Amino acid sequence: MHDLHLIHTDLKPENILFVSPEYIKVSEYKDGSCSKRLPKSSAIKLIDFGSATYDRKDHTYIVSTRHYRAPEVILGLGWSYPCDIWSIGCILVELCSGEALFQTHENLEHMAMMERVLGPFPQHMLKRADRHAEKYIRKGRLNWPAGATSRESIKAVQKLLRLQNIVMQHVDHSAGDVIDLLQGLLRYEPSERLTAHEALRHSFFTKNQHRY
Repeated sequence: MHDLHLIHTDLKPENILFVSPEYIKVSEYKDGSCSKRLPKSSAIKLIDFGSATYDRKDHTYIVSTRHYRAPEVILGLGWSYPCDIWSIGCILVELCSGEALFQTHENLEHMAMMERVLGPFPQHMLKRADRHAEKYIRKGRLNWPAGATSRESIKAVQKLLRLQNIVMQHVDHSAGDVIDLLQGLLRYEPSERLTAHEALRHSFFTKNQHRY
């Protein structure tokens, strides 16, 4: 898509489907009391291009479903191909853990969750926040927890783990490669984020081709 100068802008698990519905049942216990379904083919297809746009066209202010929305979109800094890459990073964490990485419905809480998982925002990004987002920032930092809407919101942020700890809880092999890949996909600064081509050349894929 990016080679065609297209940005999907709404990448999320619901928009990634298996090509084939066929599966096999595999017993998890010797007595066959519990089984899981494994797809016969790992081939996938991407759907829902209703929000896709060419890079050269005018861009709307807000894109992406909340849980997969990149920080530059929230801060009103403009967006391009890297917003898709951020979404992919969030999806990959979700595939590891079984849960959405940022389960939130509010901008300040969302960014506080990002800082909890990934570390503090670069000050230069916060300083450039547009008029819609500047209310979330105070003295060059996120206005958190002072700006939290509730005690429950603060607790929701505090319970999150650092990215590497989330991965290590769920990945029993190649954890180092997975963490390094995700750190490249989830860099705050869009210009420093891995491109799609760079991500595909990452050691996680090149070293583990025989596994998959």
